[in-house]
Amino acid sequence: MTMRLRLLVPLLAAALVAAGCSESGEPPAPDVLRVGLAAPATLLPADVRDQSGRMLAGALWTPLADYDPATGRSTPRAAEAFTSSDRITWTVKLKDGGKFHDGTPVTAQSYVDTWKTIGAEQWQASRVIKDLLRAKEITAPDPLTIRLVLDRPSGQVPALLSSPALVPLPASALTSRDWNGFAQRPVGNGPFRLDGPWQPSGGKLIRVADAPGKARVIELKTGDAAAQYDEVKAGKLDLSTFVPGDRHEAMHADFAQRHVMWALPTVAYLGFPLTAQHFSDATVRHGFALGIDRAALEAGVLGKQVDPAKSLLPPAVAPGERSSTCRPCTFDAGAGKSLLSQAEFPATPVQFGQSQASWLRPLAEQVGAAVGVPLAAEPGQGPFAIDVALMTPSPQEVLAKLAKATGYQSDGFADLLKSAEETEAGESGEVYRLVENQLLRDLPVVPLWSGHGHAVWADRVGDVKATAFGGVDLSGASVR
Repeated sequence: MTMRLRLLVPLLAAALVAAGCSESGEPPAPDVLRVGLAAPATLLPADVRDQSGRMLAGALWTPLADYDPATGRSTPRAAEAFTSSDRITWTVKLKDGGKFHDGTPVTAQSYVDTWKTIGAEQWQASRVIKDLLRAKEITAPDPLTIRLVLDRPSGQVPALLSSPALVPLPASALTSRDWNGFAQRPVGNGPFRLDGPWQPSGGKLIRVADAPGKARVIELKTGDAAAQYDEVKAGKLDLSTFVPGDRHEAMHADFAQRHVMWALPTVAYLGFPLTAQHFSDATVRHGFALGIDRAALEAGVLGKQVDPAKSLLPPAVAPGERSSTCRPCTFDAGAGKSLLSQAEFPATPVQFGQSQASWLRPLAEQVGAAVGVPLAAEPGQGPFAIDVALMTPSPQEVLAKLAKATGYQSDGFADLLKSAEETEAGESGEVYRLVENQLLRDLPVVPLWSGHGHAVWADRVGDVKATAFGGVDLSGASVR
């Protein structure tokens, strides 16, 4: 070895240590957390549509509140209180002292201007503003007060406004309207700020305020799920926030006490064309429902990334747990055949509704084999896929979506749904269960499954928790 090479070797090793990486997989500094994730589609919070985007939005922004649909209670975050005397006019008081990462204050006007922009730009969250919130007026009487006047009474406002998609944008972004540039260099009001622009390979988060025992720096790396799973096992990565289906079983052994699964705000249904003669009878719809083997589809085409439905409302928004699996959520091919025979379902091919859903054709073939109904390969006026990506933790969102998709209007359903919406959030769970029970009786849609997320982590990491609308809580993870 030459003298020049002898000098370069220790210098290179020192540089690798200083950069926080090592070929041997040694952990970085105690306050640095290395996280693997799928590449997010965008970091613009009102247009987020995947779990990586939701997780990063949760790190970069603080929502008005955290809302628990099971109890109907909100835990204030950026807000101090939500109040209303008639459930038409709502007042949201902000906590004093909120700031964006650029140092400018977060005010009530920040929210008002952001929500107007969301509607104008038609981002994903625009349906929350236009279809669910439906405010006739949104104003800022003073810097810490947001005032909303709705077009009808609603007790769901705290749930709707807790959506992480409705966080504020700074005046600089709203003025420039450079949304692509802002998505690369987002400026939020959350526990972390982004250090430098977001790159296709990842980025770095820096904690804004001290939090002893928690990560001060988070190094984010995008990549292949299987490879990142193996990197956590090898000690080259601290936390992987997605696990592929072929590691699903191994996860329980490889990371026995170091993995978490959580409900995602995604849910799938099979809808029926209620005006079509063959599907106007609820007995027929129940017969088809009993022919669906959700577990087989979950292990097959769905890659073990979902939970078979136990109720119509998904876990992400369900008010409490059902004591048992709903009857239309079970697989019973014999009973399904019997119901179709009872309803005198004709022995004619069933054409499934055209859809981009990857699971519709396997499901159609499976049901046909289970209940003895011939299927037509070409799309037509038959059962159709309904894939829903929720933006809020309110049951109102998914129920309104199902009613619109199917045109279901039977037996006072609209009045019952209206009553649930009007009821105060803490008391609305019982009414929403009544709405759900009516849908399970008449079955305009069949509950199929809801998505779930996975994360695994190394020994040096602790306190890993996840929520449906925020994913893994990066601010709460501890490192040692």
